[in-house]
Amino acid sequence: MEDIEIARAAKGLEIAQIAGRLGLSASDILPYGHDKAKLTHDAIAGLTGDPGRLILVTAINPTPAGEGKTTTTVGLTDALNRIGKKASVCIREASLGPNFGMKGGAAGGGYAQVIPMEDMNLHFTGDFHAITAAHNLLAAMIDNHIYWGNALDLDTRRIAWRRVLDVNDRALRGVVIGLGGAPNGFARESGFDITVASEVMAILCLAEDLGDLQARLGRIIIGQTRDRRPVTVAELKADGAMTVLLRDALQPNLVQTLENNPAFVHGGPFANIAHGCNSVMATKTALKLSDYVVTEAGFGADLGAEKFLDIKCRKAGLRPDAAVIVATIRALKMNGGAGKDQLGHEDLGALRAGLPNLARHAENMRGFGLPVVVAINHFASDTEAEIELVRQSCAEMGVPVSLARHWAEGGRGAEDLARLVVEAAESGAADLQFAYPGDMPLAEKIETICRKIYRADGVEIPPKLLDQLTEWEAQGFGDLPVCMAKTQYSFSADPALRGAPEGFMIPVRELRLAAGAGFIVAVCGDIMTMPGLPRSPAAERIGIGTGGRIEGLF
Repeated sequence: MEDIEIARAAKGLEIAQIAGRLGLSASDILPYGHDKAKLTHDAIAGLTGDPGRLILVTAINPTPAGEGKTTTTVGLTDALNRIGKKASVCIREASLGPNFGMKGGAAGGGYAQVIPMEDMNLHFTGDFHAITAAHNLLAAMIDNHIYWGNALDLDTRRIAWRRVLDVNDRALRGVVIGLGGAPNGFARESGFDITVASEVMAILCLAEDLGDLQARLGRIIIGQTRDRRPVTVAELKADGAMTVLLRDALQPNLVQTLENNPAFVHGGPFANIAHGCNSVMATKTALKLSDYVVTEAGFGADLGAEKFLDIKCRKAGLRPDAAVIVATIRALKMNGGAGKDQLGHEDLGALRAGLPNLARHAENMRGFGLPVVVAINHFASDTEAEIELVRQSCAEMGVPVSLARHWAEGGRGAEDLARLVVEAAESGAADLQFAYPGDMPLAEKIETICRKIYRADGVEIPPKLLDQLTEWEAQGFGDLPVCMAKTQYSFSADPALRGAPEGFMIPVRELRLAAGAGFIVAVCGDIMTMPGLPRSPAAERIGIGTGGRIEGLF
């Protein structure tokens, strides 16, 4: 059966029963129908006890062949429950942009899925709409402030706050607003980003509670005055209204896996243009309610895992107990030069050439001080010789490896992986070491990531951007971590350089200060914060079918 058929055939429990398995009562949740709910702020504030163990699931660099990181995250959670651990999964919500563009849904696959699948990939509980509304309310208040006299003396040439939309729309990357004469305000250049790239999204995912949320919103820098003084949201008096719009969105969402295990699905920043992690509130809540929490970071370990550790864990005081690196033999062969149409055939040469990508990610994760387990996400086309070659490579790296069949078998197919993860997590070997210290100069932080994680020869930062970093340091932002916005397909900034490339530079073309979220964004290469639709977008094939069911979404 296809993923959607499996999801529709699943026997989901009432969401109150899932909450009950976590020790929560009916008053601790706000149901959204029968199969999804939010945990209330009061319930979260009342949680006590020691947190469980945190497992990070990451992956090799993604390819069109697929790696199955979310599928493995879900399958591992089900497997941990099968072997007697009280485990929950924490993943991000899906953006409408990829769903109607090219990537598709984000709820796992096969017999390792989170349900209700259709709801999760569409409007869900409305969190993304709330983020979009809060972001654009601020944009409207900025222009309204200027229209009514501009008491803060904002320089309209230096307003940094754009608008957002949760749809891929390249035509909105650069726009002119305020046209039509005096009644419509002052004309100026601006643009749109996709909602998941909004600083409001990042803030929601890093906030500890409502008070922290409003404080972070208030610290957002919207632009500068004519004498180059930064102006914040708090000065504009927009932080209170934005917090009101985000009050319910800040509450983590609770759903379930196909095997009726708890799933916290909350927040959704992309890992190639933002920090790519689910919310701190969801993770910390799950940790207080579970023995094990399995969470994923976006895309490959060079982007998602690095940001999970250097930004989310640094900010929230989280300490993972182990890391799982997901790889498929198909994707490794593609990293080794095989074409997409050749992946169903045995090719030990291409596989051997692609294995350095896995080795580099494993070395990086161990460099962060985490014990590592490799999960081979099994495909029917994998041959015994190919599987054995990956096993031998992992043995040479000194990394445990498991052939996981969760896509076809659910949690039962990942029990071996679960046992290896428990062994790694309970060994006490984890000793998190960040890639760089907080007091390192900003330019050196960027260069350290490029050299240490990507293995670049260096970084190219134009003098004008170096001056910008120096100015931010003088304003007190020098201790912030760095969020690299870069292609997910390669360690380099060139998506065509697969495997483990060497001899390249990382070009930084733009810098953004996310003072509320608490990091600096370095935009590298051709990466866009507003994606475009492909030649044949998925939206062309989505519609309502027989019986009113959604067709073509997956």
